Amino acid sequence: MYKIRIVDASDDDIVDTLADLHQLTFFDAAAMPQFDLGVWWLAYRGDDAVAFAGAVPSTHIRNSGYFSRVGVLRRHWGHGLQRRLMGVVEKRGRGLGWDSIVSDTTDNPVSANNFIQTGYRLFVPETPWAWAHTLYWRKWLR
Repeated sequence: MYKIRIVDASDDDIVDTLADLHQLTFFDAAAMPQFDLGVWWLAYRGDDAVAFAGAVPSTHIRNSGYFSRVGVLRRHWGHGLQRRLMGVVEKRGRGLGWDSIVSDTTDNPVSANNFIQTGYRLFVPETPWAWAHTLYWRKWLR
């Protein structure tokens, strides 16, 4: 039903699709990421892109990746797409030799529950990088 593919974020059409999905899933609650950084995936249902994820090397945690974004269009919630996207990021991270994947959530219990269900655990970074009420997540890959 859904297929996930790694995409070329140097392709203008792909960047437009990522930007559209970002706007439709995050509205104005999060800054538009730099799609030319890191690795990006799109989830498709047929020819329609319905979800996306991106990962970059963490600038806060040594030898780790950072889940820079993951978004799923609301009408496609409940099909495990966020957890599947987390899985492809983790697989890529293992291939790169990363020790862990880290991320954060702020006021997003659905995403927080998906992190818990896929084996991420709360942690307190030495230097927090987001809001005072942000939750920080980490999953060891080794």
